Amino acid sequence: MSYDGKIMRRALARFNEDKQRRQQQKDERRQRLHTQIPRLAQIEQELRGTMSQIIASALSRGTDPMPAIRVIRDSNLELQQERREILQAYGYAPDYLDEEPHCPLCRDSGYRGSAVCECLQEYYAREQIAELSQLLNMGSETFETFDFNWYATERGNYRRAPREVAERNFDVCQDYAHQFSPRSGNLLLFGAPGLGKTFLSACIARVVSENGHSVVYDTAAHIFSQFEAAKFRRDYDDTGDADVARYLDCDLLIMDDLGTEMLTTFVQSAFYQIVNSRLAKGKKTIINTNLTPDEIGQRYGAAVQSRIEGEYELLPFIGEDIRKLKRQRG
Repeated sequence: MSYDGKIMRRALARFNEDKQRRQQQKDERRQRLHTQIPRLAQIEQELRGTMSQIIASALSRGTDPMPAIRVIRDSNLELQQERREILQAYGYAPDYLDEEPHCPLCRDSGYRGSAVCECLQEYYAREQIAELSQLLNMGSETFETFDFNWYATERGNYRRAPREVAERNFDVCQDYAHQFSPRSGNLLLFGAPGLGKTFLSACIARVVSENGHSVVYDTAAHIFSQFEAAKFRRDYDDTGDADVARYLDCDLLIMDDLGTEMLTTFVQSAFYQIVNSRLAKGKKTIINTNLTPDEIGQRYGAAVQSRIEGEYELLPFIGEDIRKLKRQRG
C-alpha cells in the first residue's frame, strides 16, 4: 500500500498534536492529584528512583547487583500497591495514573517496525477524506444515496433501458470499491454529462479511502497543468518529479472530465505517460469522460486507446441529463 506524501504529512501532524494533547492532559491530571494528595507525589518520586546508580555502585565494588535489584523491585511493587490503594480511597480507578500508551500496538509511535500502524492509518484516512471533500461532496455522495429513479425504465432509442445500464454500472462500481486491492482493474466511465459518472466515482473514492488506500481525485485539466508546471520547474531544479509523483504512485487515481482540457502535444504525451506508467506499476486508475473510446483514440492516439480498451473495464452511461431533470422537476 502506498501513501500520498502530502496527506501523510498532515496525518502525522494531527497524530502528534493528539499525542501531545493526551500527554498534557495526563500531566495536568497528575499535577492536580499531587496537589490534592502530596503522598502520591512522594511515591512518584520514589518510583523514579535511583536504581541505575545503585546497580552501578554494586558493580563498581565487584559485587552481584541482583540482590539490590530484587530489593528495588520489591520496594517498587509495594509503592505501586500503595498508590493504587490511595487512588481507590479517593474514588479514582487504580490505574488512573498509569502511563499506558493510547495505542498498545505501536506504543504511540505510529509505526510497527517499518509498517504504518492501524492508528496512524485512521488519521491518514480522515485527512484523505478531507482532501477529497474539497473537490467532491463526500457527505452526500454515497452508494446508499444513489437514486435509480432518474433513469428511464423504457429503452427508447437505446439498445438497453437506461435504468438497466445504471444498475449494472452501480453494481460494478460498488463491488470495485469494496473489493479494491492491488489485483483490481481499471475503469473507464464514459457518456454524456449529468449521468452519474462523477457521483459513482466519489462513492468509490470514499470507500477506498476509508479502507486505508491512497486516492487522488482531480480533473484532467488540472492534472495536465501540474505536469506541465513540473516540467518547467524540472528545467531549473529537481522538484518537478515530486509534484507529479502523487498522480503516478497513488493506489487509485481518479481522473475526472477527460476531454475538457485544451489539447496540445504535451497533453497527449502526459496522458500517455499517466496511463502507461500506472499500468506498468500495477496502479489502478478510473477515468471519467464524455468521450467514447474511439474518440479517445482520435484525440490522444491509438496507443492510448489500445491500452484503455485492453486494460480497462468500459462502463457506458446513457439516459437524460439528471441535472436538467432536477431543474425541470423543481
